[in-house]
Amino acid sequence: MEAVENIRWRKSSFSTDSEGNCLEIATHGDVILLRESDDPENIIRTTRPKLRAFLRGVHNGEFDDLT
Repeated sequence: MEAVENIRWRKSSFSTDSEGNCLEIATHGDVILLRESDDPENIIRTTRPKLRAFLRGVHNGEFDDLT
């Protein structure tokens, strides 16, 4: 895999740097990468279909009790 510094990470406009509440996302080919900005070496790899299913659950309110 490409070096982490060569990957273009993105985060939500709702994330704040001052509080360290940032999840970042990037793509590398067909792989979706997720990491926390305060622990950038710990990268989770997933696929588009898995992320899509998770986000559908988020949009549906299935995880509202966690926030």
